[in-house]
Amino acid sequence: MGTKITPYNKDKSSKKEQVAKMFDAIAGRYDFLNHFLSLGIDILWRKRAVKEIAKVNPKTILDIATGTGDLAVEANSLKPNKIVGVDISNNMLEVGRSKMKKKGIDNIIDMIYGDSENLQFDDNSFDAVTAGFGVRNFENLDKGLSEMCRVMKTGGKLAILEPAEPNTFPFKQLYGLYFKGILPLLGKLFSKDNSAYTYLPESVAAFPSRGDFIKKLEKAGFKKAEFKPLTFGVAALYTATK
Repeated sequence: MGTKITPYNKDKSSKKEQVAKMFDAIAGRYDFLNHFLSLGIDILWRKRAVKEIAKVNPKTILDIATGTGDLAVEANSLKPNKIVGVDISNNMLEVGRSKMKKKGIDNIIDMIYGDSENLQFDDNSFDAVTAGFGVRNFENLDKGLSEMCRVMKTGGKLAILEPAEPNTFPFKQLYGLYFKGILPLLGKLFSKDNSAYTYLPESVAAFPSRGDFIKKLEKAGFKKAEFKPLTFGVAALYTATK
C-alpha cells in the first residue's frame, strides 16, 4: 500500500491537478454512472453514513470532496442549519449547484471550490464532517485527514465512505471480475474519459488497509475510529469522533 496512483500515468502534473481534470471531464455523466455502475447501492451507503452523523444531531455539516453533492443532499434529511460541500472540480460543483437549485435547497447547501488538504475554514467550525468516495483521491492523505479533524468541533462526528475490496469467497472473486474487468469497460463506454474508470479500481487497490486507515485517522487526531463493511465488503464506512 502507499503506491501513488494517478488518473493519467503519463501526465507530469500533480495528482491533485489530474483528479480535478478527470472529474471535470466526467462531471456531466457522473451521477448516472455512479448509480448505474454501483447498481444503485451507493444510495443506501450514503444513508448509512448519514445515520452515523445523525447521532450528534449536527447543525453544521462539511462534506469533503462533495462532487455533485449527493451525500450533502442526503445529509439535508437531518434538517441542519447549513451544509457546505467542498470540491476541487469546478464542473462537478456546477452540476451540484444546479441540483441544489432544482431541489430548492441551495439556501441550505453551499457548493464551493476548495482544497480538502488546505481547508479555508476556522478550527472547530462543523458539528459533522463527511466524505463520500473521495478521500482516496487526496494527494496527501494524512494532511487531508488532519484538516478534516481540525475543522470539526470537539464531540463532532466523522463519516467516510470508500470503495473496498471484499476478502471472502465468492464476493472477492465476483468483485474482481466486475470491478476490475466489467466496470472499466462500462465506464469507458459511457464517459468521455477513458482513464476515469481504470483509475477507480487502481486507486481502491492502493488505498491503505482497513487497519492502517484507522491508524491514520487516530494519527490525525480522531478518537473512537471504527470500520464497518457494507454490502459484503465492497464498500467501507469509517466513523470517528473528536
